[in-house]
Amino acid sequence: MPTPDKPANPALAATTLDPLIHEAARLKAMTVLHDAETADFNYLLVATGLTRGNLSTHMSKLVNGQYVEERKSFVNRKPHTEYLLTAAGRTAYREYLKAWQNVCKQRQLPHS
Repeated sequence: MPTPDKPANPALAATTLDPLIHEAARLKAMTVLHDAETADFNYLLVATGLTRGNLSTHMSKLVNGQYVEERKSFVNRKPHTEYLLTAAGRTAYREYLKAWQNVCKQRQLPHS
């Protein structure tokens, strides 16, 4: 029987999903930024479906983790925040996708 220190599938346990990216809201934001190159706060708000507070919190975590760069400016005297993946963030996202594919392959059930 699996326990926290002895998983059911040791190969699956060896696959590490980056916890900074794995959280659903941050995964959405990383995916949008990977596809769009850059996105402002309002675009991410709509694309992710998050609230302003949630998006702000998750983007701060990605910025602090150095996966995302945040650029603040003023446009027509209004604050404007734009985000883009850093090189480390782009690499981490690609590695996350590879790890996720490995998890999926390992979880495939034999055909009945």
